[in-house]
Amino acid sequence: AFRRRPRAPSRAGFARTGRQLAAESEWGYRVSRTVLRGGHVFDGTGSPAAAGDVVIENGRILAVGPGLDGDEQADMTGLTLLPGLFDCHVHVMSSGVDLLRRLQRPFSYQFFEAAVNLRATLDCGITTVRDAGGADIGVQRAVEDGLIDGPRLRIAITVLSQTAGHGDGWLPSGLSMSLRVPYPGRPAGIVDGPEEMRKRVREIVRAGADVIKVCTSGGVLSPRDNPRHAHFRPDELDVLMAEAAAAGLPVMAHAQAMEGIKNAIRAGVRSVEHGIYLDDEAISMMLQAGIWLVPTLIAPVAVLEAAKDGVRLPDGVAAKAEEVVGAHRESFARAVAAGVKVAMGTDSGVGPHGQNLRELTLMAEGGMTPRDVLVAATCSAAELLGMQDEAGVIGPGMRADIVAVAGDPLDLANLKANIRAVYKDGRRVRG
Repeated sequence: AFRRRPRAPSRAGFARTGRQLAAESEWGYRVSRTVLRGGHVFDGTGSPAAAGDVVIENGRILAVGPGLDGDEQADMTGLTLLPGLFDCHVHVMSSGVDLLRRLQRPFSYQFFEAAVNLRATLDCGITTVRDAGGADIGVQRAVEDGLIDGPRLRIAITVLSQTAGHGDGWLPSGLSMSLRVPYPGRPAGIVDGPEEMRKRVREIVRAGADVIKVCTSGGVLSPRDNPRHAHFRPDELDVLMAEAAAAGLPVMAHAQAMEGIKNAIRAGVRSVEHGIYLDDEAISMMLQAGIWLVPTLIAPVAVLEAAKDGVRLPDGVAAKAEEVVGAHRESFARAVAAGVKVAMGTDSGVGPHGQNLRELTLMAEGGMTPRDVLVAATCSAAELLGMQDEAGVIGPGMRADIVAVAGDPLDLANLKANIRAVYKDGRRVRG
């Protein structure tokens, strides 16, 4: 984005201030400005889309409004500009629930698979994801450094589970189908008791996590637990929260069981993931504490679709998925009606990456307006991830993460097909 004359001195160490701009002028630098001209802007706050141009400079949005100019222009006539979308619950190191296939792949295969999955996610206009277990700091840095193409990552690294919990792959044969083998940079996830919990959280912090992920209930894919059962005792969760707070990190809770959800809320987590068995008390607790719901409505649907396609699953998994689908949708609808804060997440990795935007239609079917669904995938999701000052909204000073779509942006079922361009940090990465 920078043009300079020969022999210009280094600009290293300058922030973008008036001093830098003066230096640029003195040394002959000129910052190139790109204007996305002639479209409509849905800024992510929920306001209706309005005609306007967007000026991008040095990876950031410089201005939004009518009649703006720049050094380069991109014609957006007939298109609507949305903020780059978020997916707050993915697993980029996984590609579906065919466990036998995954168990037979070489250990290093997952890293190359992640690169493909990240590209597929960016194809959806998703420019930021929160990986809920699996990706390590090396994958995150590879995206940051441009080695691989994909959305920026916030990472949990390891999923914390009790023995006989959602992260325990033990089978009656005595073998384990653990899908996330520990290695340097990804600590083991099974912990029991407060002191084991304390040490493991510290190891995850050391590994570079942006968020701590804990399972306070059983789940669907885990072979030897029940999604209706609560996991971890209050003393274990208290230690987890204390260590996360000491490191300045939020906590996300895989919480499907009613009591598991309530235990997570009492402990003080930032978000409840899935929230399949919510009752009125749990919803009231979430409202009072300001806790987010990341519903991942597409996840059990993806399990059932895989089973229908002939994928062999451990005994009971398909039955659990069938059982939770209806309860999941009912709980989500009640939470939406009550005003619980919602951020978009898909659990992609259970289902195929690149189909993330199917979640948006399910959210609308659960009672959200299409406009509110887009807010949940932009502005609200950025707030959940603590990125509200840099992403999720099209406005001056924000990262230039922008998705240009044809047709009606509120036509959620066809949103992916209507994507014409994707910008990440001001660089056109799709279209």
